[in-house]
Amino acid sequence: SHGLRWTKSVAPRIFGDKLLNMSITSEHVGCEAQQQNEREKKDLAIKKHLKYFQRCMDVLPSQCENLDTSRMTLLFFCLSGMDVLDCLNISPSRKYEIIEWIYSQQVLPDPNNPENNSDRCGGFRGSSFLGVTFNNSESPQLYPYDCSHIAMTYTALASLLILGDDFSRINKPALMKGLQALQQPDGSFCSTIEGTETDMRFVYCACSVCYMLNDWSGVNKDKASEYIRNSVSYDFGIAQGPNLESHGGSTFCAIASLALMERLHTTFSNKDIERIKKWCINRQQSGFQGRPNKPVDTCYSFWVGASLELLGSSELIDRDLNTAFILSTEGQYTGGFSKWPDAHTDPLHSYLGLCGLSLIGHHQVQPIHAALNITQRATEWMKSLYSR
Repeated sequence: SHGLRWTKSVAPRIFGDKLLNMSITSEHVGCEAQQQNEREKKDLAIKKHLKYFQRCMDVLPSQCENLDTSRMTLLFFCLSGMDVLDCLNISPSRKYEIIEWIYSQQVLPDPNNPENNSDRCGGFRGSSFLGVTFNNSESPQLYPYDCSHIAMTYTALASLLILGDDFSRINKPALMKGLQALQQPDGSFCSTIEGTETDMRFVYCACSVCYMLNDWSGVNKDKASEYIRNSVSYDFGIAQGPNLESHGGSTFCAIASLALMERLHTTFSNKDIERIKKWCINRQQSGFQGRPNKPVDTCYSFWVGASLELLGSSELIDRDLNTAFILSTEGQYTGGFSKWPDAHTDPLHSYLGLCGLSLIGHHQVQPIHAALNITQRATEWMKSLYSR
């Protein structure tokens, strides 16, 4: 089947208990080393990956209907995936359609009374799941429970950059006011004004949005930095919040947020940074795991790999082992990547697998901006907007 299947499968048998117990025998490493020359010769199935992302942009199976509210993020994975592959060959008419759809999800102030919904708007929703009309951004009307989502705002802006949009239709004042309403007293952010969990993911989204728009009025940097500092765990990884378990994804969100705010070395001492580096590098078994005693997973080649890149220690990664693991999850028939070998491919792991390869310098993919998680090409376009 060409469709996506989101499963809760167990760790693949190909690695068995060796990876689950975080122990790689010398025999296993020796086998990897013997196979490395052959793996390096293996080229990515570029055409299959391109078709995979194109297919996901056009149609998704019924199993993905629970992701309807997150279409914006799925679009980002597909667009940026094609960009990392240097295959963003979208016709002008198709590009126009996508840009118009993205802007149709912008939640704008009430034109008759802007203060009426000022804390609910400015950013983007994930899709028109509430029944919002396509052209609602042209003549805004209020819909019950309609509000922007901070993660969808991040992926919407990133997608617009990838497509070469100039942000001229972004209501920046409303967006920044909406961000301010989402920041909590402890410095964290919630995802929507309706009330959701607050954690490191949304701190990262807020920092990325402000960085892309070159406007930091939506984030209290002091509080955000303090929240990150308070979320360092006993083992020196970084958790979603204070007194929680450290995790590769939240460690990236914290380190990337500080890098974007230019506060990495003022929030953490050199000793702190060395401890965080050690936690990160200890997550590599063949690929990377997200937490101790967990199996390796394709996406952590980005989450942890990008953390090490931002900490200035990407040279500590065993690139051969990491490359071998990522390539072992490549979809042989459908294209894309899965979280484990012989599992179903999905857009998230397909995109982050390519980003993981980019961070270790794979010759078939484009370089990425480790903190923003978009290509350097898209980043250069973003920077050109600053001078306009």
